[in-house]
Amino acid sequence: MLSEIEQVQQREALGRSKGGFSTKIHLRCDGNGLPITFLLTVGERHETVVFEQLMEQGAVKRTTGGRPRIRPHRIVGDKGYSSGAIRRYLRRRGIRLTIPRKDNEKHRGKFDKSIYRARNVVERCFNRLKQFRRIATRYEKKAENYLAMLTLASIHLWL
Repeated sequence: MLSEIEQVQQREALGRSKGGFSTKIHLRCDGNGLPITFLLTVGERHETVVFEQLMEQGAVKRTTGGRPRIRPHRIVGDKGYSSGAIRRYLRRRGIRLTIPRKDNEKHRGKFDKSIYRARNVVERCFNRLKQFRRIATRYEKKAENYLAMLTLASIHLWL
């Protein structure tokens, strides 16, 4: 059972990490480096915990018309997303993946380094979001206000 302070920290997405007391932003962006959707968790939360939730939100408008597209053609992620559960989730949905395996995992299949280089698009998106001082330093005490500032920064990037 979590104490009252821990419950507030969970609700407001504040927690300890290597860099101190912080919030972790989980981001999904398109191939052009524009943010599609994001989630906030406490600083020490692992990426795999919110992966499915992140993948289920954020639709992209089709250029040809019709319903917005939710599933991407391919996911490119770092070793933090290397788990059997994530790989099964993506395979069930017909999404290709380029995620390097951890050193302690069995190495099966080919790993395409040229496709993996596209992961820097996400890092550049984080960099552009962190150019907004309110995002980089988290002035807002409430998680919903911080999410609002992330949304405004994302809209600015799309314009």
